Amino acid sequence: MQIWPTGIFASIDGGLGAGIESVQKLGVPTVQLSAPSAALRTAEDCAQIKAEFAAAGIQISVVFIGFPEDDYQTVEHVVQTVGLVPEGTREARLKETLEIADFAAALGVDAIGMHLGFVPGEPQDAAFQQLVEVTRAVCDHCRNQGQFFHLETGQETADELLTFIEAVGRDELKVNFDPANMILYGAGDPLEALDRVGAHVRSVHCKDASETRRADQPWYEDAPLGTGDVNIEAFLRKLNDLGYEGPLTIEREYSPDQAGDIASALKLLEGLRAKILG
Repeated sequence: MQIWPTGIFASIDGGLGAGIESVQKLGVPTVQLSAPSAALRTAEDCAQIKAEFAAAGIQISVVFIGFPEDDYQTVEHVVQTVGLVPEGTREARLKETLEIADFAAALGVDAIGMHLGFVPGEPQDAAFQQLVEVTRAVCDHCRNQGQFFHLETGQETADELLTFIEAVGRDELKVNFDPANMILYGAGDPLEALDRVGAHVRSVHCKDASETRRADQPWYEDAPLGTGDVNIEAFLRKLNDLGYEGPLTIEREYSPDQAGDIASALKLLEGLRAKILG
C-alpha cells in the first residue's frame, strides 16, 4: 500500500462513521472501524465483516472503542463519563475493551484505539496510578496478540500525555494524533504537540477546528479540513519529517454536508500528498 493512504471512519451498526457502501463510493483504501455492539461481535459476524472488507479491498487500520454512556455535551461531561477514567464504569469497560481487542485480532487488525478520558491529577496521585494499572492491563492483553493500544489526543497537553505514557511504560501504548482536538480542548498548539509526542504516533486523524468560536457554536464542533487553524499542510510535513507513513484518516463529525466535506478533504489530502511526497 502507498505511503499515507487515505481513510475515513466506518461503522457496521449505524454508529460513528459511514457504512461500507459509502466507503467504497469514496474509493478510500483504509478505515478506522467503530467497534460494533457486542451483539455484532460474534464469530459469525466477525467472519462476515472480515470477508466484506477484504472483498472491497479496504484495510481496517484501527478498531476504535467508544461507550454508550460517553457524553461530549460539555467538557465537564467528558471528564465525568468518557473512557476508562470514570471509576464507576471502569471494570465493565475494561472487560469490554479486552473483548473488542479480541474482536479486532480476529479481524486481523493490529490496533485498538479510544479516548481514554481526562488523565487525573499528578503521577503521585492514587487516581493517576490506578489509571496507569488499567492501561497496562489493556497493553499487556494487546501484547499477547501482537496489537497496539492507541490513545487519542485532546484532553491532555503533550507534556501531560508524555508523562502518562512514560508512567505506563509499555511499548504497545501509542498515540492516535488528532490535531483539531488539541484546539478544541485548549490543550496546546497541535504542531508543537506533534513535535513533542511524534515518536509515539502510530495513527492520525486529519481533522480541523477553529480557535475562534461563534457565540452559538458547540465547543466540540470541528471545521472542514483546511479551513480551520490546524494548518494541515504543515501538519503533514511534520508527519513526513517524523517518518510517519500510515493512513490519513479523515474525521468530520459535525457537518450539515458530511459527505461533501469528506470528499473535499480527500481531494485536499491527495493534492498535499503529491506536493509533499512528490
